[in-house]
Amino acid sequence: MSVKCADIFNLMEELAPSYLAESWDNCGLQVGDPLAAVEKILLTIDVNPAVAREAADKGAALIISHHPLMIRPPKAINIRQPLGELISFLIRSNITVFAAHTNLDAAAGGVNSVLAERLGLAEPAVLQAGQARLYKLVVFIPVGHEEKVRAAILEAGAGWIGNYSHCSFMAGGTGTFKPLTGASPFYGRAGELAQVEEVRLETIVPSGLLKKALDAMLASHPYEEAAYDILPLENRVTSCGLGRVGKLAEPVSLRHFAGFVKDTLGLPAVRLGGSPDRRPVQTVAVCGGSGADLWPEALKAGADTIVTGDVKYHTAQDIAAAGMNFIDAGHYGTEAVVLPVLQKYLGDICSAAGIDIQLLLSETNTDPFAFF
Repeated sequence: MSVKCADIFNLMEELAPSYLAESWDNCGLQVGDPLAAVEKILLTIDVNPAVAREAADKGAALIISHHPLMIRPPKAINIRQPLGELISFLIRSNITVFAAHTNLDAAAGGVNSVLAERLGLAEPAVLQAGQARLYKLVVFIPVGHEEKVRAAILEAGAGWIGNYSHCSFMAGGTGTFKPLTGASPFYGRAGELAQVEEVRLETIVPSGLLKKALDAMLASHPYEEAAYDILPLENRVTSCGLGRVGKLAEPVSLRHFAGFVKDTLGLPAVRLGGSPDRRPVQTVAVCGGSGADLWPEALKAGADTIVTGDVKYHTAQDIAAAGMNFIDAGHYGTEAVVLPVLQKYLGDICSAAGIDIQLLLSETNTDPFAFF
């Protein structure tokens, strides 16, 4: 069974919806042809010349990367400059690039979820709620048709609250309307006031799925003109977001836990600091990549230690002054854990669908920092 790049994009959207991305981010298609056929996919954290050549040598028509090729669109593409040369090579080699960045960080089952699981955190909770806006969708449905409309809306992705899906509320009442000339009413006759037993259905929808949910509702609703409301909410998506915080099975020393992090993530070294003598490590916050700025949220959540990358000097001082510990396991080291999980996720779906596709982990993309 053949598959196009766009089919893989849709699978990535199911895992890491684009509406979870930060507003400044550039996720999704970076360069290439979404309708191109693909038989091999290369998974990587970064897209650089070595990775591009690796994809070409291995016959991978699609690269899925964590970091975008371009955070901000360039004003010009000069093929004599590094970025322009890389883009030119990708296009000439018929290689498409797709990025899942902060949306994959925030997603349930994404970078931070995997990192928390790898480090043995029990019942990890989201550290910083996602930025996705929520809306309440209210629609009025004639009795006897409510299940069909409800199922269509919820199957479109509405109704998620934390770890619960298909959440909705229904209440009965009487709807009134008078069809005017030219109307083709499902109930009643033109010029006469109709009273119909109806059900009020309510559910919540994230902004990125609002159009899909509305389309599903309108397609399944029996009325010529469905009555519905869209109400913006102050709530935020709580099941997804940046960072995670959870507890170790038992308290350990900072040095012991740092060694565990180093060995578990397969790193040559880690940096650590803070206030190891004040208390042992048990409640741990994690944020893959560059997440040290989340330490205040970690402190509020009761964490004694934060594991992340790119901890700056003054931030380290602030963390120590607050009585917390930190382990800097590197930007690459805290994010690369997601690649095998992504490989399995796509592999399992493709296999179940009878799609013959090879999912390769990049062998050239490694941590750019060397240790000696």
